[in-house]
Amino acid sequence: MHVLALVNQKGGCGKTTTAVNLAAALSAAGERVLLVDLDPQAHATLALGCAIEDEPSLVDVLRERVTVREAVQTGPGGVWLLPATSALAEFEEEAARSIAPERALRRALSVSRLAYDFAVLDCPPRTDGVLAANALRAADTAVLVVESGTFALQGALRALEVLERTAETLELPFTVRAVGTMFDRRLRIAREILVALQARFGAALFDTTIRESVRLREVAALGAPVQVIDPRSRSVEDFRSLAAEVLALAAGEDALSTESREHASATDATAR
Repeated sequence: MHVLALVNQKGGCGKTTTAVNLAAALSAAGERVLLVDLDPQAHATLALGCAIEDEPSLVDVLRERVTVREAVQTGPGGVWLLPATSALAEFEEEAARSIAPERALRRALSVSRLAYDFAVLDCPPRTDGVLAANALRAADTAVLVVESGTFALQGALRALEVLERTAETLELPFTVRAVGTMFDRRLRIAREILVALQARFGAALFDTTIRESVRLREVAALGAPVQVIDPRSRSVEDFRSLAAEVLALAAGEDALSTESREHASATDATAR
């Protein structure tokens, strides 16, 4: 299972929209996808039309009261959802009294690694805090979501610094990628920001840019991904393209991981 953590430094950049529709696009490509809602506002949960009452949710998984399998729900578009509730905020408050609370999600997902091909983590709109720490510690790839708007680049660079510092502290560091969202080619500022992102991130920036779309904003309130609501939308093309890049990325990183393990085994054998 390849774990993608979608992160940003502030709200309103299209992070949840990207997480939900990327998950659906990967599912449409034949992958088994788990969407994990790590935001106490539960926007990804609502975007898939799920309202949690007495059922178990992500916070119960993090508290180790239930397993991922016991809390997961089936969402539209073939996506499995690990839903959120406002109780996630309470988990952050409890963290000070817990031992290694930032490892809870990684432990929970490790039990389910064979059940899914991808886990897409929709993080809270900040790169600090115990929920974000859980996501980054569990992630193979952290995807920085950057809107094509004023001041977006400055915020993205600050978030990038945080991600790079965090990765350096982990025994299994994640790689960092970036994706541009809410892109309107008619706007000069959007074109300039995209050029600046390409200059700063280089190969780490996905070639696909998610274009601005009124339809994308609408489907978020309809409880299903755009692939279900409007399969002919140009946004479906954008997310199909992004999913193809993610598949190629995961295949390449998995191959490198296998090569590293084989190299380590050979080194151990030589040492013996």
